[in-house]
Amino acid sequence: MELWYNEFKALHHVSMDIEANRITALIGPSGCGKSTLLRVLNRMNDLVEGCKITGEILLDGEDIYNGGDVNALRKRVGIPPR
Repeated sequence: MELWYNEFKALHHVSMDIEANRITALIGPSGCGKSTLLRVLNRMNDLVEGCKITGEILLDGEDIYNGGDVNALRKRVGIPPR
Protein backbone atom coordinates (compact mmCIF):
# COMPACT_ATOMS: atom_id res chain seq x y z
CA MET A 1 0.00 0.00 0.00
CA GLU A 2 1.11 3.52 -0.72
CA LEU A 3 -0.38 6.91 0.14
CA TRP A 4 -0.01 10.30 -1.49
CA TYR A 5 -1.13 13.76 -0.43
CA ASN A 6 -1.31 15.34 -3.89
CA GLU A 7 2.25 14.87 -5.23
CA PHE A 8 3.83 14.06 -1.83
CA LYS A 9 4.26 10.33 -1.23
CA ALA A 10 3.74 9.91 2.52
CA LEU A 11 3.76 6.10 2.80
CA HIS A 12 6.05 3.93 0.67
CA HIS A 13 5.44 0.21 0.02
CA VAL A 14 3.81 -0.60 3.37
CA SER A 15 3.17 -4.30 3.89
CA MET A 16 2.54 -5.98 7.22
CA ASP A 17 0.52 -8.67 8.92
CA ILE A 18 -1.27 -7.86 12.17
CA GLU A 19 -2.39 -10.78 14.31
CA ALA A 20 -5.98 -10.95 15.52
CA ASN A 21 -6.63 -10.44 19.23
CA ARG A 22 -3.18 -8.94 19.80
CA ILE A 23 -2.04 -5.45 20.68
CA THR A 24 0.15 -3.93 17.99
CA ALA A 25 2.26 -0.84 18.61
CA LEU A 26 3.75 1.46 15.99
CA ILE A 27 6.94 3.06 17.22
CA GLY A 28 9.07 5.58 15.38
CA PRO A 29 10.24 9.17 15.25
CA SER A 30 7.98 12.14 14.68
CA GLY A 31 6.94 12.51 11.06
CA CYS A 32 7.64 8.92 9.99
CA GLY A 33 3.99 8.09 9.12
CA LYS A 34 2.62 6.32 12.20
CA SER A 35 -0.53 8.43 12.47
CA THR A 36 -0.98 8.43 8.70
CA LEU A 37 -0.95 4.63 8.68
CA LEU A 38 -3.49 4.50 11.52
CA ARG A 39 -5.76 6.88 9.60
CA VAL A 40 -5.51 4.59 6.57
CA LEU A 41 -6.54 1.54 8.62
CA ASN A 42 -9.60 3.39 9.94
CA ARG A 43 -10.44 5.07 6.58
CA MET A 44 -10.11 8.50 8.14
CA ASN A 45 -8.49 9.89 4.95
CA ASP A 46 -11.63 9.34 2.87
CA LEU A 47 -12.54 13.04 2.95
CA VAL A 48 -9.02 14.47 2.75
CA GLU A 49 -8.74 16.33 -0.52
CA GLY A 50 -5.82 15.15 -2.65
CA CYS A 51 -5.29 11.94 -0.66
CA LYS A 52 -4.79 8.87 -2.85
CA ILE A 53 -4.20 5.32 -1.63
CA THR A 54 -3.01 2.50 -3.88
CA GLY A 55 -2.79 -1.20 -3.22
CA GLU A 56 -5.11 -3.09 -0.94
CA ILE A 57 -5.69 -3.39 2.79
CA LEU A 58 -7.23 -6.71 3.72
CA LEU A 59 -9.28 -7.44 6.81
CA ASP A 60 -10.38 -11.08 6.91
CA GLY A 61 -9.61 -11.33 3.19
CA GLU A 62 -11.74 -8.31 2.21
CA ASP A 63 -10.25 -5.03 0.95
CA ILE A 64 -11.46 -2.31 3.35
CA TYR A 65 -11.37 0.26 0.52
CA ASN A 66 -13.64 -1.78 -1.75
CA GLY A 67 -17.04 -0.72 -0.40
CA GLY A 68 -18.39 -1.88 2.93
CA ASP A 69 -19.71 -0.05 5.96
CA VAL A 70 -17.10 2.41 7.28
CA ASN A 71 -18.76 2.61 10.72
CA ALA A 72 -18.69 -1.19 11.08
CA LEU A 73 -15.00 -1.17 10.06
CA ARG A 74 -14.20 1.45 12.71
CA LYS A 75 -15.86 -0.67 15.38
CA ARG A 76 -13.66 -3.63 14.41
CA VAL A 77 -10.40 -1.71 13.98
CA GLY A 78 -10.01 -0.04 17.36
CA ILE A 79 -7.63 2.88 17.45
CA PRO A 80 -7.50 4.59 20.85
CA PRO A 81 -7.10 8.36 21.00
CA ARG A 82 -3.63 9.76 21.68
